[in-house]
Amino acid sequence: MAELGNHADLEISTLVGADGIAVVSVAGELDSASAQTLTDATSAVLANRPKRIAFDLHALRFMDSAGIAVLINTAREVGHVELRNPTAIVRRVIEATGLTSIFEVTP
Repeated sequence: MAELGNHADLEISTLVGADGIAVVSVAGELDSASAQTLTDATSAVLANRPKRIAFDLHALRFMDSAGIAVLINTAREVGHVELRNPTAIVRRVIEATGLTSIFEVTP
C-alpha cells in the first residue's frame, strides 16, 4: 500500500490489485478541509488508468458534501466506483443523498 495523504484527521492509502482495480482506503474525517487531499490522491490513481476504482470506507468516521463531490468527480472520470464497507454514518449519508444509484455500495 502506498501512503498518499495525511491531512489532520484524514488518512489515505492506495493499492492496485492484479485485477486492475485500484483500492483507495480512506480513514478519519472527509470534509471541506481535507477533500483536496483525497482529490490529489485519486488524481494520482486515475493517472494510471485503472479499470475500476473502489473506496474502502470502513474507517471513515465522517463525510460531508465536499467528500461526496470528490466521489462523484471520480465516478465521472473512471465510470465505475465501488464504495466498500462504509461505516453506518457514511452509509446513511450516501443513502440519504440518493447516491446508491451512482455508486456500487458493498457491505
